[in-house]
Amino acid sequence: MASAWQRLSFYASLLKRQLNGGTDVINWGRRAILGCTRGIYSATGKWTKEYTLQTRKDVEKWWHQRIKEQASKISEADTSKPKFYMLSMFPYPSGKLHMGHMRVYTISDTIAHFQRMRGMQVINPMGWDAFGLPAENAAIERNLHPESWTQSNIKCMRKQLDRLGLCFSWDREITTCLPDYYKWTQYLFIKLYEAGLAYQKEALVNWDPVDQTVLANEQVDEHGCSWRSGAKVEQKYLRQWFIKTTAYAKAMRDALADLPEWYGIKGMQAHWIGDCVGCHLDFTLKVDGQVTGEKLTAYTATPEAIHGTSHVAITPSHRLLRGHSALKEAFQKALVPGRDCLTPVRAVNMLTQQEVPVIILAKADFEGSLDSKIGIPCTSAEDTLVAQTLGLSYSEVIETLPDGTERLSGSAEFTGLSRQDAFLAVTEKARRNRVGGHVTSDKLKDWLISRQRYWGTPIPMVHCPACGPVPVPLDDLPVTLPSITSFTGKGGSPLASAPEWVNCSCPRCKGAARRETDTMDTFVDSAWYYFRYTDPQNTHSPFQPALADYWMPVDLYVGGKEHAVMHLFYARFLSHFCHEQKMVKHREPFHKLLAQGLIKGQTFRLPSGQYLQREEVDLTGSVPVHAKTKEKVEVTWEKMSKSKHNGVEPEAAVELYGIDTVRLYLLFAAPPEKDILWDTKTDALPGVLRWQQRLWALATRFIEARTSGTVPRPQLLSDKEKAEARKLWEFKNSVISQVTAHFTEDFSLNSAISHLMGLSSALSQASQRVVLHSPEFEDALCALVVMAAPMAPHVTSELWAGLAQVPKKLCTHYAWDTGVLLQPWPAVDPQFLQQPDVVQMAVLINNKACGKILVPQHVARDQDKVHELVLQSELGVKLQGRSIKKAFLSPRTALINFLVQD
Repeated sequence: MASAWQRLSFYASLLKRQLNGGTDVINWGRRAILGCTRGIYSATGKWTKEYTLQTRKDVEKWWHQRIKEQASKISEADTSKPKFYMLSMFPYPSGKLHMGHMRVYTISDTIAHFQRMRGMQVINPMGWDAFGLPAENAAIERNLHPESWTQSNIKCMRKQLDRLGLCFSWDREITTCLPDYYKWTQYLFIKLYEAGLAYQKEALVNWDPVDQTVLANEQVDEHGCSWRSGAKVEQKYLRQWFIKTTAYAKAMRDALADLPEWYGIKGMQAHWIGDCVGCHLDFTLKVDGQVTGEKLTAYTATPEAIHGTSHVAITPSHRLLRGHSALKEAFQKALVPGRDCLTPVRAVNMLTQQEVPVIILAKADFEGSLDSKIGIPCTSAEDTLVAQTLGLSYSEVIETLPDGTERLSGSAEFTGLSRQDAFLAVTEKARRNRVGGHVTSDKLKDWLISRQRYWGTPIPMVHCPACGPVPVPLDDLPVTLPSITSFTGKGGSPLASAPEWVNCSCPRCKGAARRETDTMDTFVDSAWYYFRYTDPQNTHSPFQPALADYWMPVDLYVGGKEHAVMHLFYARFLSHFCHEQKMVKHREPFHKLLAQGLIKGQTFRLPSGQYLQREEVDLTGSVPVHAKTKEKVEVTWEKMSKSKHNGVEPEAAVELYGIDTVRLYLLFAAPPEKDILWDTKTDALPGVLRWQQRLWALATRFIEARTSGTVPRPQLLSDKEKAEARKLWEFKNSVISQVTAHFTEDFSLNSAISHLMGLSSALSQASQRVVLHSPEFEDALCALVVMAAPMAPHVTSELWAGLAQVPKKLCTHYAWDTGVLLQPWPAVDPQFLQQPDVVQMAVLINNKACGKILVPQHVARDQDKVHELVLQSELGVKLQGRSIKKAFLSPRTALINFLVQD
């Protein structure tokens, strides 16, 4: 009982400043403990004036299931309705949601509600990125099977999502570790293999010499030691599977230009891909005139001049010198450290059949991420110097005409072409012959997908001594994981320890063969999951093209910034591939992207690096110190983590404040792309608590006025009161315009809440006769509740139920017999837009839309006055404390753009 009183005291102190009658909260607390709680209108039929923590909990308990049922009512692929595909990045089932999850899913849930109210057919699906290293590690530590561990975590997290009031399209749920999903991951891999985009080659891996196993990068600590054994990790060459992501590098880089602004993410994607100015070409290797069976792929930025090749250069660290190549000895004998070295190995260009020597360059690294390059002296001074130093012959294949243009000579069928035309012709022929030619950068690497672990999608390949690697027939998919019950983490891939699974017959010649024992990187599973959501029950194909074409592209993709490079790149690659395979109409998978910021908690750290719990810190002095040792403590904000003692459990926050309050806090505390410092003592939490109280008070005032026995009669209003009502009408329309823009354009939901708070304040100041007799007040209040509904669905559902009971309503365009989330989104009145004396001015900051303001037409061309009006509006908060370098006014498009520096 003491702890309950402590919590009640906390609630009272927190709410006292915002709620009228702070003592009522304490009195309510006493009644609650004695079991004398009051009900809500939906349960009792009687409206209560009090809005307390218990009221919030009663409201949420009543509406929780009803809201989920409302949101789930969607007719399957009704193509007569416009669609909206709302997607949030699906989680890894670790067993516990964190506040970062809740922020992502609150944003997606809010926008999904909004789009349904706009009449869109919405899907907001959820699933589980369920394969991966963490589950396997947990299984080894706990002596459990990864499957049982993963499924128990999914069950737990699904309950958490439900308790948090999130309305996902659960009929579309997917789980990547189930055979009905990874069957199609394997299908896509085989399609990639058949297209020449999946291949094997030797690559460096992290090797644990104690556990005798390959480690993913995540398993190697900052000191280069194994996560498990503590041994110093070695670099070792093993044959690994790759996906040729470089094949779509230029197409993916070019496609970025057609996408809307992703607020920095497009730049990150472009940087990851690099400048696509050249290509790789394939060579076969010979020694003493004999073909060795080895292949070498090398890069050139000038493939049009390929007939002028003098050599192929590799670095001293190349796999041919360090791996398991049969040519390793020949290369190592030729190596003289610190010098460019000619080797006895010859490279035959598979496009031109030209034969040139392979050399080892003295320098350890090339530009970008290359370890091999084609030497073409006529386009490179560096290659000219190498060729002359080693006495290599070469041809000048580019001639300059008197007018300065360049064309090819001595280049077989490419002779006479301009350099640009030759570039296109050479690369196109190489691609057609499958000997390279994909235009890419010198920094982008192909995607290494092999993982020597158990808990992943098996790579559907069979290794036959006679036929080589052979894909598993599509009819035999899925290749399911074998039943392994013991996980030691030793001896390479756990799949190799299941001989009855590994040993098989070759699908081609029926001879004895072995299955591939590598599993796929989990990024492969998540590279196409957005497609599966469009047709999750399909047993005949990954998805039906017609359904994918209806739902795709994803209209809004919400997730963490940490996935804004690799995951996004791989997902875009798979979508480009599926488009080329005629599986989908759209090339790009995501239209708009919202990469939200972190939620950070306050941390307390000693100079040694040890993190302390808040109660271990003495904050009473001038500087924080450790309560026991009196050492100074560094106080900062970091990403929430159990190890840093700064995490907040979503369910604990909801228990303390209620679902709607936590939702509003997450939406209001910062713009979605910015970090949130979780501090309930700042203005954000009291602000949203105060706003809920104001909404409740507005509804209460309206209900009391309209049920007082006086019949509302607009004609009784005086001219002054009509003018007051007119201002509310204008304010309502302005807010509808601005809030709608935030929901559809920049997703600054914090600004949307600010506008709604402003409308709430205006309604609170209305005179009593306007409340009673004015249709404008009634309409503005109803619009306010409807617009708040996506963000705070529980309290607004109860408010709407209360408003619906009011007799003799003056506004008949609302569907009073249905819930608030089933109301159409408010529209700006046409006559408001036709006002000759008002212009809606769009406001941008650093080219990013942040809202709109109303500007008198006579000043709409005056930049200084528009500037002043912006600063005086609610949008002016966004410019406070920032240096405005310049402002650009465009009267024709009704837009002002501020260029600022923080």
